[in-house]
Amino acid sequence: MRLQADRIADLPTGIARPTYDRSQPVGIVHLGLGAFHRAHQAVCFDALMAAGETGWMICGASLRSPRVAGQLNPQDGLYTCQIRDADGERRQIIGAIRDVLVAPDDPAALVAAMAHPDTALVTLTVTEKGYLLDPQSGALMLEAPEIRADLADSARPCSVPGLLVAALAARRMAGLPPFTTLSCDNIPDNGRRTRQAVLAFAHALDPDLAGWIETEAAFPSSMVDRIVPATTAADIDALEASLGYRDEAMVKTEGFTQWVVEDWFSDRRPPLETVGVEMTDDVAAWERIKLRLLNGSHSTLAYLGALAGHRFVHEAMAAPGFDALVNAIWDEAQPTLDAPAGFDAAAYRAALVQRFANPALEHSLVQIAMDGSQKLPQRLLATLRDRLAVGLASPAICLAIAAWMRWQTGVDEQGRAYDVDDPLADRTRDALARAGADPAAQVQALLAIEPVFGRDLARRPDVVAALTDALAGLLDRGAARCVAAGLARPVQPADA
Repeated sequence: MRLQADRIADLPTGIARPTYDRSQPVGIVHLGLGAFHRAHQAVCFDALMAAGETGWMICGASLRSPRVAGQLNPQDGLYTCQIRDADGERRQIIGAIRDVLVAPDDPAALVAAMAHPDTALVTLTVTEKGYLLDPQSGALMLEAPEIRADLADSARPCSVPGLLVAALAARRMAGLPPFTTLSCDNIPDNGRRTRQAVLAFAHALDPDLAGWIETEAAFPSSMVDRIVPATTAADIDALEASLGYRDEAMVKTEGFTQWVVEDWFSDRRPPLETVGVEMTDDVAAWERIKLRLLNGSHSTLAYLGALAGHRFVHEAMAAPGFDALVNAIWDEAQPTLDAPAGFDAAAYRAALVQRFANPALEHSLVQIAMDGSQKLPQRLLATLRDRLAVGLASPAICLAIAAWMRWQTGVDEQGRAYDVDDPLADRTRDALARAGADPAAQVQALLAIEPVFGRDLARRPDVVAALTDALAGLLDRGAARCVAAGLARPVQPADA
């Protein structure tokens, strides 16, 4: 039995399911409808409507393939959110999503959905690369093929900035207020950077429209936190065997969830604070904590753990030296944080240890390793630069960066080839091919990739030497032995 609206009554008892009217108006369009949105923001809006609020149904949009639409539309937008932690498994049917559009098939339909009078909020989880921003300057890459195509034919946009501007232009023409654009991606100042991308595109297209957006539209920042591993075919089969229905769109996640949102809206605002979302005037401090502590250590585990032969986060955490490595990353990052009032670093770190050690999630290291060139600047390089500015060495951070460099070879320590899933994979592969087998040359070649490293780090002899030593150790001894030997011991206590 495939999960569908007219079969909800037949589901086994004990599974929470929507009791609100799902025919109510769509108030949200979400761009980038992946597993994370379904396990995080959609769950919040489901809770909001279950509490009696109306007008917050979601129209999802896939920006690339029809796969998610093929999973959700035959199920009337319904799916199972399965929470796995030390308390066991809990399952809930989420009803917040009405349907899914496929942007490449019909961009006009997506623009019309965002321009609809009922739409008050457009949310985004399109990953760092979806914004088409230069990783160093933050400026919109106007020469990117997608941007050039959208400026030439704004009626059929394909890029995120192009789609947003087309919808905002339609609302302006109709005399409607702009919707609020809320980024939910792991990008520092994600609201400001989304606004910068939209305004840059609008200025290139229509300066008057850009002026209206600049004056009237809101682009709040947010910080999101929930670990959401990729759903496997085995997960879907196991759910069917256990509960008797098939759910091609199910997601699995942990019990922990956090959402911090800047309280800046241009149209009606959902009362998210009533379902546990923290509304604030300053998201930046929370963003930095998450990016540098959780995400920075996650990326460290991904590259070194995968190189050492592990598949999942919990396996790496249990291996010799990896717990000490993660704590070394935190010891180096913690002094760079401007923590908000009430933040308990020790408790946060202890909670991360528990979350990383959760074996029920089976969070793939390779999944975390994806798009590393886009993630490295925020997760590790920003911490490195802050420590350099006050004269502090960063051996753990440098080992993690060197592991990313080692990962770019596309061959593991057993000689097996793997795909480097990254938008700059061709560039890193070419740089390593030119450098040859010498680790010093490899470091210099990769540091020269300015979209990742800028220009400053290649000019720092201390950084070059630290990365070269770390990469040479990884190439000579392997990740497992380097980590087990404690080669990334912190040189500065966290309270320095």
